[in-house]
Amino acid sequence: MFAVIKTGGKQYRVKENDVIDVDLLTGAAGDSITFDTVLAAGEGDSVEIGAPTLKKKVLGTIVEQKKGEKLYIQKFRRRKDSKTRTGHRQRLTAVRITAIKDA
Repeated sequence: MFAVIKTGGKQYRVKENDVIDVDLLTGAAGDSITFDTVLAAGEGDSVEIGAPTLKKKVLGTIVEQKKGEKLYIQKFRRRKDSKTRTGHRQRLTAVRITAIKDA
């Protein structure tokens, strides 16, 4: 069975025992977390789509808090001697999906 959840302004297609990286959530490693915004769920060809959400819950466990890959941002102004280079590392939470249940 799979579900489509929404967290941090993004949507994720998950199934049990998946480990996904989502935007930073509060909690420590080992804490349980519940995703209430389930947009769709199904198994095989049968898919149930919410309008706007379903009455289901997706349960998960926080695996770790970490930082993502470093991204570099460069700014360049033509015909001038001005270049800037900065970096950014997004803070992420790794979550293991444990169950998909009815609410």
